[in-house]
Amino acid sequence: MWLLKLNWKSFSMQSINAQNPRCIPLALFSTIPLGPSAVLQELCNVVSNGLGSLDDLEASLDRFDAFFTSSLVSQIIDSCKNEAPTRRILRFFLWSSKKLKCKLEDDDFNYAIQVFAEKKDLKAIDILVSDLSNEGREMKAQTFGIVAETLVNLGREDDALGLFKNLDKFKCSYDSITVTAIVNALCSKGHARRAEGVVRHHKDKILGVKPCIYRSILYGWSQQKNVKESRRILREMKSVGIMPDLFCYNTFLRCLCEKNLKSNPSGLVPEALNVMMEMRSNRITPTSISYNILLSCLGGTRRVKESCQILKLMKRFGKGNKLVDEMIGEGLVLDRKFYYDLIGILCGVERVNYAHEMFERMKRSSLGGYGPAYDVLIPKLCRSGDFEKGRELWDEANRMGVQLQCSSEVLDPSITKVFKRTRKDDEVCTMSRTLVQEVKAVANGNKNKKNKNKRKSAAPS
Repeated sequence: MWLLKLNWKSFSMQSINAQNPRCIPLALFSTIPLGPSAVLQELCNVVSNGLGSLDDLEASLDRFDAFFTSSLVSQIIDSCKNEAPTRRILRFFLWSSKKLKCKLEDDDFNYAIQVFAEKKDLKAIDILVSDLSNEGREMKAQTFGIVAETLVNLGREDDALGLFKNLDKFKCSYDSITVTAIVNALCSKGHARRAEGVVRHHKDKILGVKPCIYRSILYGWSQQKNVKESRRILREMKSVGIMPDLFCYNTFLRCLCEKNLKSNPSGLVPEALNVMMEMRSNRITPTSISYNILLSCLGGTRRVKESCQILKLMKRFGKGNKLVDEMIGEGLVLDRKFYYDLIGILCGVERVNYAHEMFERMKRSSLGGYGPAYDVLIPKLCRSGDFEKGRELWDEANRMGVQLQCSSEVLDPSITKVFKRTRKDDEVCTMSRTLVQEVKAVANGNKNKKNKNKRKSAAPS
């Protein structure tokens, strides 16, 4: 009898497959009831791995005879979000909303919207947000924050602001959470002016989160490299009793340095040192991250002498590994450009061994893109007389399949001239003044220039 049942079940499956080969056999055709975990697993398999069109998916779901709950729907979405295409997840959720006897909760809608926002599926977001409004459901503040960030990141800041202006239609209140969310989203892409407009209309909602709001707006202006507006925000913070912290000063320092990198390279060092002096006067000590902002910009302009001076000020000259360890310890992610800049600076001041150490550190980080570093180090090692190490790097690059731009002639001692250090070259890497003295020199220079102008104006004609 058992064998007959088994054969009949096998025949039924074959018949179903023959009628619609795209449908996957489901456990629903079995007469054995499925437990909760089995139902979840079977539904996840249908949503994630089922073949055929979206209509086929819905037809498969219609044949599924199981007791659904709103929590089960959210569990299925959570299990499938990293595997199933978003369109299949969306069709499953819409089917659940229309067909199920149980009513989906507002939390289920909010969770689904958050998933589609994280997946950057704008169509799914539009559909569910529209349904949320039409059905009079509540949008959670967290959901709004995620959606606003996604919209701004995808270049739809107008839609994000439109959603914010209509929060009352979603039973979502205007409070410190929602105001902070839209401000953070706008400023993350440099829309600082529009963010300030939001703040002006909702001043009473940001009383407890002003420091966070100011930090976001400062970051927004710095994204535009607008030094004037960034400085205005710093002054405004002080005027309302909020002292800028290390993040604020590093943000402003990056804005200033990147602006000067393009328009005023000669002002990079003095203006950055003035900012660091201001930091110290406010009892905020510049960290390795602060110095690296300046070093990166100096490396971009090949300002070797000033780079060497900054390294000397940090009292870490020749201790590149320690510098890198401290920067990693402070949470800074070091990319290829950082290593390129530091290797270039060290080679420029004839600290080739330290540059080689940095390159070894870069390779241990598995960043890739080693070609430019090989092209700098191999000729530099050979010109400093270390042809053996230069040859080792050359062979290593060839084994790794790196396409080198430098010529193999640099490996020939009869062709490559060995560089001999002179006293003048050593002076490039020497700085007799400390950081305080350097800052004082900048300040005194400005003061003397003003006095000189006054004397000229006061002199009889």
